[in-house]
Amino acid sequence: MPSLQVKGEAFLVTLSALATLLICFIVVPIAALFLMVDPSTMTEVFGGNPMLASQARSAFIVTFKASLLSTTILLVLGIPLAYILARYDFPGKSVVESLIDVPLMIPHIVAGVMILMAFGRRGLIASLTGIAPEIEDTFWGVVIAMAFVSIPLAVDTIKVAFQSIDPMLEYVARTLGASRFRAFTTITLPLAMKGVIAGAILAWARGLSEVGAILVVAYYPKTVNVLILEWLNVYGLRYAIALAVPFVLLTLALFTALRILQGMVSKK
Repeated sequence: MPSLQVKGEAFLVTLSALATLLICFIVVPIAALFLMVDPSTMTEVFGGNPMLASQARSAFIVTFKASLLSTTILLVLGIPLAYILARYDFPGKSVVESLIDVPLMIPHIVAGVMILMAFGRRGLIASLTGIAPEIEDTFWGVVIAMAFVSIPLAVDTIKVAFQSIDPMLEYVARTLGASRFRAFTTITLPLAMKGVIAGAILAWARGLSEVGAILVVAYYPKTVNVLILEWLNVYGLRYAIALAVPFVLLTLALFTALRILQGMVSKK
């Protein structure tokens, strides 16, 4: 028995050591970012230089407005799709599920090219309908790019949440006179809300972090990530860090608040 206990403790120590290495792999770059920031550059970016401050403020507004809007669109369209995939079997279902995962597999630059070829002024929709959507270098181009790359995270996460709920609960509600819609909105959706929030968080995070597709579709108006890349190339690393620090702080605070909300929902 003692030998078994020693082996068990050795196993836990090994797991803890490996887990610690991975945590350090995340923490060290975050710590390096905050330790390397130059206070004087921060002051210049967010107050001392009106031009840089205006660029930073505009980029933050565009980034958070576009990411929130893209996440909202994905929830409106993604919840029905996730529910259908979780509850029903139909011809071509595996093809649909594979298509949903395409934005997750392809390079981000390729995703941007695909969006332009579909929705751009010279894209497929324009050639078929004669209507040329204005997405190049527009706010809506940023929204579309963020939404496209976030689809798999939103739909797949919400689908798993619906799959975890016993369909019998809906059947019982319907035998008691509830419509499909009422059974969905009063039983299934509330029970899946933790997964819906998780899908929204992941989709929002993916949208906030997008660079490649946005660079292709809509360099303007600049998002924070695009502006960080531009400042890195034009002004150097100090200015890129000065813009990255508040962005990381703000996103960490927001996602922590959302995780707390998710925990509160799961306890109800």
